[in-house]
Amino acid sequence: MAISIDDIKKLKELTGVGLTDAKGALVEADGDFDKALEAMRKKGLTRAEKKGDREAREGIIDSYVHSGRIGVVLELNCETDFVARLDAFKELAHQISMQVAAMSPIYATEADIPAEDVEKFKAEAKDSEALKGKPADMIDKIIDGQVKKHFSEKVLMSQSYILDDSKTVEQHVKDSIAKLGENIVVGQFKRIELGVTE
Repeated sequence: MAISIDDIKKLKELTGVGLTDAKGALVEADGDFDKALEAMRKKGLTRAEKKGDREAREGIIDSYVHSGRIGVVLELNCETDFVARLDAFKELAHQISMQVAAMSPIYATEADIPAEDVEKFKAEAKDSEALKGKPADMIDKIIDGQVKKHFSEKVLMSQSYILDDSKTVEQHVKDSIAKLGENIVVGQFKRIELGVTE
């Protein structure tokens, strides 16, 4: 089966692999572009997971202002200043800043949620009328589900990505890690809305 050079180039651009790897993936997938892309993404994401432990001390500060009413300042870290200067990295920082402006997260990751906030929410959930009369083993499962739902909307990395709701922000960042070849970490961010105080 003949593999088109356009498909090879397109696969290379989407996954950040070399031409030889892109061609090999297409050959393995019998020329099926979508199948090759999925295989390459899985390999790339596996590599991205391994890169997640590496220290990210370089990066950039991005800012985004929406309609003069909402402003975001965000720190996005990577491993080297070379990657920090790439347009793809700057674009990622800007996309995440837009996410913060639109979805108003409070925490970057689940690890950033203070334990006392979780306990406070659990205590409030236990006292709710909806749980009265439910079996004890069910109550804990229901509360765990409520906690996960409540905080997932407040955690940046758990939110649905606004430019492609088929994935989370975390998956979008992992796609960029696979493409750019370095660990990428969202540092601190601040969202300011006109007339709204914390």
